[in-house]
Amino acid sequence: MNLMFWKKKKIDWKKTVLAAVAFTVIAQITHSLFALIGMDYYLKRAYFPVWSKLMMPEAGPPPLSFTAYSLLFGFISAMIFAYIYNWVKGSLEGKTPIEKGLCFGLILFFVSSVPSYLTMILLINLPLGLIGLWAIEGLLVSLAGGIAIVKIIG
Repeated sequence: MNLMFWKKKKIDWKKTVLAAVAFTVIAQITHSLFALIGMDYYLKRAYFPVWSKLMMPEAGPPPLSFTAYSLLFGFISAMIFAYIYNWVKGSLEGKTPIEKGLCFGLILFFVSSVPSYLTMILLINLPLGLIGLWAIEGLLVSLAGGIAIVKIIG
């Protein structure tokens, strides 16, 4: 069996890392804006026990370490996405980098985000409005990040 992803691919690591950095910046800015939009959800006392100890070790705003972890985890995810793009770029629809980026972004959203949001609804006591807000945020990050990855890697 000859699977595409087992073939050796020539990867431009400089471009891949740069694409991951761009995706991380896009994600961090978008997450910060949407945190402001959804602040009422984060301030409800009823949901304080739901948040991780990294985000909210005590009631109040997250510590600076949370931002550092967010950037690190975001960069790791972005590296995975940029690396995967190197595997699938030849099979994406679209004539322009923006069209290909939107195609890749939709793939990212439907493969990595939608299953997570559906699982959250089943497992975590959060308002549907917040999960819906996160879904919109995730879609925007995936689309803009997909475009950035395609424009940088090619």
